[in-house]
Amino acid sequence: MTASKFIVIPILTCILLLIDWYVWQAVKAVFQHSPAQVQTIVRYLFWSLTIVIIAGLWAYNFVDPDVLGVRMRTLILGSLFVIYFSKLFSIIFILTDDILRLFQSLRFKMFNTNGAVESVDKEGTGISRSDFLMKTALIAASVPAVALTWGILSGAHDYHLRRVRLVIRNLPKAFQGMTIGQISDIHTGSFFNRTAVKGGVEMLLREKADMVFFTGDLVNDRAEEVKDYIDIFDKIRAPLGVYSTLGNHDYGAYKGWASPQAKRKNLDAVIHAHKLLGYELLQDQNRTITLNGEKLAIIGVHNISAKESIFYGNGDLAKAKKGTEDAPVKLLLSHDPTHWDKEVNSGFTDIDVMFSGHTHGTQFGVTIGGECYSPAQLSYEQWAGLYQKGAQQLYVNRGFGYLGYPGRVGMPPEITIFELSGS
Repeated sequence: MTASKFIVIPILTCILLLIDWYVWQAVKAVFQHSPAQVQTIVRYLFWSLTIVIIAGLWAYNFVDPDVLGVRMRTLILGSLFVIYFSKLFSIIFILTDDILRLFQSLRFKMFNTNGAVESVDKEGTGISRSDFLMKTALIAASVPAVALTWGILSGAHDYHLRRVRLVIRNLPKAFQGMTIGQISDIHTGSFFNRTAVKGGVEMLLREKADMVFFTGDLVNDRAEEVKDYIDIFDKIRAPLGVYSTLGNHDYGAYKGWASPQAKRKNLDAVIHAHKLLGYELLQDQNRTITLNGEKLAIIGVHNISAKESIFYGNGDLAKAKKGTEDAPVKLLLSHDPTHWDKEVNSGFTDIDVMFSGHTHGTQFGVTIGGECYSPAQLSYEQWAGLYQKGAQQLYVNRGFGYLGYPGRVGMPPEITIFELSGS
């Protein structure tokens, strides 16, 4: 993984420089009639920002995370997302102008037989179409820039409580009305605001759920990331217990390790962190809750994904489920929602509800007419909310934290409260 960075990062640097060069053409066009001193200042600011951002990209990937610090890493990632997503947005207008120029130039060459020179820009005596498109490109870039910045400052910790009524066949009377809280994808290595995170945990605690499920991704890569948040997340308690499972990031699969032993040591530390938090981590295991002589089984697996070439997985559901045969209701904690179609709703039809996370709703979404839309839909059939096939149900939590882009736009972090019902 580390060796590949020496290939990927230089290539990415070249791509970013190419984007900057292309956008710079629009900036130059907008300021071409400004005084020379103004043009010099604009050029200096534009390329200085490019140098700083690219230097940050290299630092993020090659400087030890503990040396760089969480806040600096967050600042680098946030700046990269905000600046280059905005520039890509502006390129739509710049490219439109270049295409129009190309077609007009070709038309003049083909049909202007007397050799007269005509402007490809002017449309009457007003502002030229090219000037209009260049200025529109820069204005357009400000829209995502503002939205993405707001998504970091406000959206990252704008915790939303979602209440879901789960109707489960054969639910014993002892469990009627029981409440379960779910959080997922904490990603402690991304946090930059302890106070806000504590507020989210307190929101969950105020619900006084009978049980709590945490469905994986405690860290981004390294166990050390959680140490500053143990004293916040260990406050999560419930009368019938807090149960957890591992997510694809918890295995350290996306970081270069000095040796397989170092990678395994990191995983052991992540597992130990669940113990410090007071969570009962289910690693292809199950637990049976008994109330008034009636049973409910909770099953947890190591990560299982239909996209194992991308998302590390090695779980064994058959092993995890063994011993739960006499429980009339079985609840499964499995981080990746693609596990549902991979085997749960085809080979394990006695599992009533599967609880997942993983997608984050890509941390971007828009709600139109009460319906939420997200880029996550391009990759996942089940990406957020409640799904049902036959008598089986799947719930995909949108995540408590964030990864990569340190914010959320139209896809707030989620705390889910389920109420169990037999009808």
